[in-house]
Amino acid sequence: MATLARKLRLHDYFALAFGTMIGTGWLVLMDDWLGRGGPLGAILGYAIGGIMLLPVGYVYGQWVRRLPDAAGEAAYTAEVFPSIVSYFTGWMMLLAYFIVCPWEAVALGKLAAYIFPSLNRMELYRIGDQPVFLPRLALGVVLTIFLGVLNYRGIRLSANFQKLMTSSVLLCFLVILAVSATRGAPANFRPLFSATPLVSILLTLQIVPYFMTGFESAPKYAEESNPEFREGSYMWAIALALGVGAFFYAMCIAAVTYVAPWQDLLGKRFATAIAFESALKAHWPVSLIFTMALLGLFQCFNGNFAASTRLLFAFGRRGTISSSFGGVHQRFQTPYVAVLGVTAGSLAGLFLGDALLVPVTEVGSMASALGWLAACASFWMAEKRAGMKMVTGLGILVSLTLILMKMLPVFPGHFSPAEWMAFGIWVVLGGALHWGRG
Repeated sequence: MATLARKLRLHDYFALAFGTMIGTGWLVLMDDWLGRGGPLGAILGYAIGGIMLLPVGYVYGQWVRRLPDAAGEAAYTAEVFPSIVSYFTGWMMLLAYFIVCPWEAVALGKLAAYIFPSLNRMELYRIGDQPVFLPRLALGVVLTIFLGVLNYRGIRLSANFQKLMTSSVLLCFLVILAVSATRGAPANFRPLFSATPLVSILLTLQIVPYFMTGFESAPKYAEESNPEFREGSYMWAIALALGVGAFFYAMCIAAVTYVAPWQDLLGKRFATAIAFESALKAHWPVSLIFTMALLGLFQCFNGNFAASTRLLFAFGRRGTISSSFGGVHQRFQTPYVAVLGVTAGSLAGLFLGDALLVPVTEVGSMASALGWLAACASFWMAEKRAGMKMVTGLGILVSLTLILMKMLPVFPGHFSPAEWMAFGIWVVLGGALHWGRG
């Protein structure tokens, strides 16, 4: 039986995990983050969120050493829970990765249209009050097919592309921090919070799972590690992705609010670019920021695309959906059927536009936390050592808290009816694929 190519090293794992987390949210949603928490509330939300997730990352690092399986959470939970629990755990994580793919394809058109307004023409149709334009749609289609071909032809190509994008994003990030440090003022931070400190931090913590999803993607490529790759390096890749990812988000918020009064940015599209343009009275920072955003979009799309294909491949190989998805290309040693499936699904989602993607994106935040909870709970049941159980218990508590913050009406920012509906549709779709498998 054909197996996946074994070519990945530590820097590949870091790039894939970090890139899965960092896309364009720091540009297109900065006004939302500041509206939720204010500058200090948002910074603390991401910093605390990154620290809270360390026990979860530790559990993943332990699991992948014991069970290097592309199924990830589905494989871990299968060790202690019934098969149906295992399947739907993996299905929730697939949503968390997959929904990013059409979202980033749509975001490409948005970014390009900001630079080239002429792309906002030839309206094809509307979903809700959101128009879908042909040129923007075409850009998304081209990018989706490009990444589909890249991943079809080999993990080495995908990983090299990811490393190039990640290195470029981090370089641009350092330039932006340097500009902010020299042109900003501490007074722009006031007031520090959008509401009370606790509410401001909680509102930010609610979205942390969605934007930090990706550190746990490293184990999805466990079957593709270089033969010389050491087991302990998985933990390093996960910890680095978590730490650098949380630092990236927190410092982006700090850089933006240091150069411009944050309340003036609320409700502004692409607030990050607006802040630097107004502070420097020049357009070159905007060009740099949009270049960085495009690179981040490419790495985030590719990282989530690759992780989605590995989960779908693992489902097919385990027989929990059609076994055809478990096929491996004889020449390229890639899960080519799963790649084709994710490409087709991303293209379908792209045609839905913003209106239907937004509620599903919110669902992705809770889906990630559900996967983390299941991975931690299964490890707690499988582990015998008291110290390990204590760390795992912290992971369970963190994951459960993040889930309840989205489910319970007592928390601000809880699920809306549209988001519950999107969650229900995904569960029904998963059930149909599972029980209708051939």
